[in-house]
Amino acid sequence: AEVEEMVGAGFTPSLDEDVLDGARTVVICVPTPLSEEGGPDLTAVRGAAETVARHLEPGTLVVLESTTYPGTTEEVVRPILETSGLSAGEEFHLAFSPERIDPGNAVYGVRNTPKIVGGLSPACASAASAFYGKFVERVVQAKGTREAEMAKLLENTYRHVNIALVNEMAVFCHELGIDLWDAIDCAATKPFGFQAFRPGPGVGGHCIPIDPNYLSYKVRSLGYPFRFVELAQEINERMPRYVVERAQQLLNRQGRALKDAKILLLGVTYKADIADQRESPARP
Repeated sequence: AEVEEMVGAGFTPSLDEDVLDGARTVVICVPTPLSEEGGPDLTAVRGAAETVARHLEPGTLVVLESTTYPGTTEEVVRPILETSGLSAGEEFHLAFSPERIDPGNAVYGVRNTPKIVGGLSPACASAASAFYGKFVERVVQAKGTREAEMAKLLENTYRHVNIALVNEMAVFCHELGIDLWDAIDCAATKPFGFQAFRPGPGVGGHCIPIDPNYLSYKVRSLGYPFRFVELAQEINERMPRYVVERAQQLLNRQGRALKDAKILLLGVTYKADIADQRESPARP
């Protein structure tokens, strides 16, 4: 209802008239969670697109920012918008531009984080670039909407699998009597070819635990699994249990039982300096 009200009222940023003939812009930023079956839940995306379609006018720029699997902009959003009777790429512009917000980051914000834009056509990409160029220092044009969608999933899958790598290493390094954190700090002194990831009780937030599953879903539609993602998910999901087991070991050393023990958890949000507990491993 809120989207309906804003779109109906023409709630849009202004653009250079020589770029979009003064037409309005609609940016779709809605949640894309996982369904109960573990696949993509695009209910909010479809609902927003249907609302936009009812108010679509010639020359409008529509940009999807919600993280999703490659092909969503063209295969899901485009047909819904075209129920308006207007043709995407001809009578209105359509593009995908993944959000790149890092909550709690005091250095990088919207303005100084490069913005990826993938258009349905070159004209669509130019229109979207002109829009984001108003308030973002650098706009990067992808080859198309699918490449822009894949870029976002690649970024988060990269983090997901590397976090899983160090989480698994933390388990066996403990058994080997190795301080993995010290080893990582030492490795991080290499000025090339290495990026430091550190172990934790799992992964949280609305991106890393969810987005790689969107990519895995798309790969499974081709008839085979995305083994890296599925293995990373398995490793990271079992970390909360491992933390409990370590806590139990510490209690045992003091001759105390886990049952009825009082445990203080520090840092229950999914990352430091924010108030967001979505998908936080602290809950399980």
